[in-house]
Amino acid sequence: MRILLDNCVPVRLAASLKAYNVMTALEMGWDRKPDPVLLELMKGKFDVLITVDRNIAKQNRIEGREFAVIVLRAKSNQIKHLLQLLPQLKAALNQAVTGAVIEVTL
Repeated sequence: MRILLDNCVPVRLAASLKAYNVMTALEMGWDRKPDPVLLELMKGKFDVLITVDRNIAKQNRIEGREFAVIVLRAKSNQIKHLLQLLPQLKAALNQAVTGAVIEVTL
């Protein structure tokens, strides 16, 4: 599974997802791209986008896309708060289907 971490997600989260092929928006050179452009660039390259952007699905059409979007809803986007969601995130990754938006909360 090819996963892209959005620019708003701490890079350190990738270390907790070693079982997956994880890249960051920064590594891809996409860290300054607006969401619509980022979502188009992902086509054919990634299976899942992990973000903390709660509005991404409201502001962009995800249905019909070739990847899933997982939105992490924690107290903040600090790594200590996101790591609390790790079990739920891994479960969501196993259930992710193309065109779906999955919200992960405690």
